[in-house]
Amino acid sequence: MQEIPHIPVLYREVLEAFAPCSDGWVVDCTMGYGGHSSLLLENNPAISLIGIDQDPTAIAFSSKRLEPFGKRVEIRQGRFSEVASETIAQFGDKICGILADIGVSSLQLDQRERGFSYESDTLDMRMNPNAVLSAYEVVNEYSQSALESILREYGEVTNSRKVAETIVQRRPFASAKELSNAIFHLMPKGKKIHPSTLVMQAIRIEVNDELGELTRLLDAIEASKIKKLRVAIITFHSLEDRIVKNRFSKWSKNCICPDDAMRCTCGNNHAIGKTITKKPLCAADDELRANSRSRSAKLRIFEIRRD
Repeated sequence: MQEIPHIPVLYREVLEAFAPCSDGWVVDCTMGYGGHSSLLLENNPAISLIGIDQDPTAIAFSSKRLEPFGKRVEIRQGRFSEVASETIAQFGDKICGILADIGVSSLQLDQRERGFSYESDTLDMRMNPNAVLSAYEVVNEYSQSALESILREYGEVTNSRKVAETIVQRRPFASAKELSNAIFHLMPKGKKIHPSTLVMQAIRIEVNDELGELTRLLDAIEASKIKKLRVAIITFHSLEDRIVKNRFSKWSKNCICPDDAMRCTCGNNHAIGKTITKKPLCAADDELRANSRSRSAKLRIFEIRRD
C-alpha cells in the first residue's frame, strides 16, 4: 500500500467548490500526489479528471494512486500553464472545473535533496528536476541588483539590499542550509515562520517562474470560450493571492470604461461570471491542528458563465 505523503489543504472547501460539477472534466493543474484529485473523483462519481504536474516523482506516485479510477483519469506532464492551455483548447465545454494549488507539496519540502527547505544540503528548488535554472545559479550567479529585486518583489524582504549584498560577498553557496546560516542574523525574528523563509520563497518563485505560471493560466482561462466553468485557486502568499483577486475582480466587471469616464461607452456587458468567494476561504481550526502547513492557504472561487 502506498504511503500518502501529502495532506491536501482546504480539501472540504475544494469539494464544495466543485459540487456543482455534475459531469464533464475537472482539470487539476497542480496534481502533486493526487490528494485533491482522488477526493474529487471519489465524491463526484460522474466526473472525469485530467491531472497535470511537471514533477516526475509526483507523476509516478499519482499514476498509481489514481489507477483505481481507470479511464476517468488522464495524467499529463509539463508546466501547468502550457498543458492547461492545450487541454482547454482540446476539451472546450467538456471542462466543468479548473483547480490550481499554487504551492510546494509536503514531500518536496520534506525531501532535503530537492533543496526547498532552509535545512537542505543542496541548493536546487526545481519543481521539474530537468529544468535548466536552479537555485544554485540564482544565488551564485545573479548580480547583486537582480538578487535585491527578487528578494524585494517575491519575498517582500524589507532589507533586501543588505541581504543581497551579504549573499554576493559570501558566495559561492553549495546548500540552502549554508545560505540560511549566512543570512540568518539579518532576518526579523519573532514570527511564526523561520526567519529565512521569505528569502527561500523569493528564490523558489524565481527558479520556477511561479507568478508567471499563474498569470499565464489565468490568461488561458480568460481567453477560452468555455461557457460554464468553476475556477478554484489556492494560494499561499500575498503575491499570488493578489494576482487571483485582481483577475477575478476584472472578470466580474460589466463596465470596463476608465474610472474618470463621464458615462459608460463600453456596452456594460463585459463580465464573464461572478466571484463566489468575496473573501478567500481559509483552513478551519481542526485542519490547522492536523496540518500546520494549511495556515497560509487561501482559496478563491470564480464561476464563469458566458452567453
